[in-house]
Amino acid sequence: MSESNIVFSTDPDFNKKKKSSAHQNMPSKQNLRIHLDRRRGGKIVTLIKGYSGTNQQLSELCSQLKKKFSIGGTVKDGIILLQGNARDKVLVFLIDQGHTAKPSGG
Repeated sequence: MSESNIVFSTDPDFNKKKKSSAHQNMPSKQNLRIHLDRRRGGKIVTLIKGYSGTNQQLSELCSQLKKKFSIGGTVKDGIILLQGNARDKVLVFLIDQGHTAKPSGG
């Protein structure tokens, strides 16, 4: 079943746009940035920004990371939040998976 809820479109190139967006979601086309942020109580959070896939794909990536590193995390507003300072481990994992990722921030 399609992830789109569109039933009818007057755009003659609708299916062509849909196919081209699938190529955009390939891991090598992603430009991910890995940030560290300090939250309430001085807790450090690892943020992964720049993923341009569907919400389901983003949730699956978050789930893989949480299982791989045995840490808590969530997806909020298109950003993956992981508990603790896991930036270096996450960077190596994402590059091994074929993503283009860079550390960002301080």
